[in-house]
Amino acid sequence: MSGTVRLERRGHVGTVLFDHQARRNAITVDMWEAVPEVCARLDADDDVHVVVLRGAGTTAFVAGADISQFEQRRPGGDGYDTITARALEAIEHLAKPVVAMIHGYCIGGGLAIAAAADIRYAADDAFFGLPPARLGIGYSPAGIGKLVDLLGPSVTKEIIYTAEWYDAATALRWGLVNKVLPADELEDFVNDQAAIMATRAPLSQRAAKLAVADHLRRPEHRRPDEVAAAVAACARSDDYAEGVRAFMEKRPPVFRGR
Repeated sequence: MSGTVRLERRGHVGTVLFDHQARRNAITVDMWEAVPEVCARLDADDDVHVVVLRGAGTTAFVAGADISQFEQRRPGGDGYDTITARALEAIEHLAKPVVAMIHGYCIGGGLAIAAAADIRYAADDAFFGLPPARLGIGYSPAGIGKLVDLLGPSVTKEIIYTAEWYDAATALRWGLVNKVLPADELEDFVNDQAAIMATRAPLSQRAAKLAVADHLRRPEHRRPDEVAAAVAACARSDDYAEGVRAFMEKRPPVFRGR
């Protein structure tokens, strides 16, 4: 089995499912290459307001890259790092809220995928780690940069230098995940959170996502005009008028992202 990346829809929530259960959802080159196309479909679908990333089943989110392919497609060569960077950038640049739902193993490439999400919720059976130092390979700049943003340089170096696995409680203490729940409660919790987010104003969420991303850039690379334009678009939107009207009428608003 080569594994697949599937897109599922439920209401206004789109789910990206990494399915390679024979290898604990280890991600193959074909799966990496499928991610940008799936993300493009999600961005183009105005009916999708929130995106959830998850692994098939509950044994693993993604248990790293499929190491059986490394003799043919080695990290650091043959374009492998370019393929993974494109996939991670596609996730990170989705204009919609992206939530990672993490059961079990979240290792290597799986940790990079989770780090590219906006929010991470983990089961108490989750484990996190980066194995490059066990394999003698380098870790891609695309993955390292996001971890440094989340955890700072010292914790990032510890994870890479030791190549150990860390439990969900440690990940929570470090700020890698937003919340840890009992494994049998995680899916319902994430579904509820995603459903709540999907009722909120998409343009407001997009403006906030742009503002946070811009703040994390180096000052010389910031794009204040882009952020200001997104904020101004909210003020001109039908959703803004609907939000005010709904507040005055004491009813839930119905936002359409325009």
